[in-house]
Amino acid sequence: QVQLVESGGGLVQSGGSLRLSCAASGSSSNINVMGWYRQVPGKERGWVAEITSGGNTNVAESVKGRFTISRDNAKNTVYLQMDSLKPEDTAVYYCKATYMGWPYWGQGTQVTVSS
Repeated sequence: QVQLVESGGGLVQSGGSLRLSCAASGSSSNINVMGWYRQVPGKERGWVAEITSGGNTNVAESVKGRFTISRDNAKNTVYLQMDSLKPEDTAVYYCKATYMGWPYWGQGTQVTVSS
């Protein structure tokens, strides 16, 4: 079992920055891929970025150049640095970890970008 706790969401003006954190606990020592997804009401949850335990990253085209994903394996924590935020980035952001082939999700953190 893996538990994920996100933090760092909030309200920010357009063009501003936020840094999300996701701390993993439990059977977290062998998590391979960790990532971020986001969801707005009435829409499906969409993939934002992911990072492997070896540090390989992938970022969605819609946020490329503005969002950076990183990971501290010693702390079992993944980060999402979000810069140049836009109103359309407003969503609930969820952390996901894949462990032993199973997906685990955090509770989500709200990010609101005002215009």
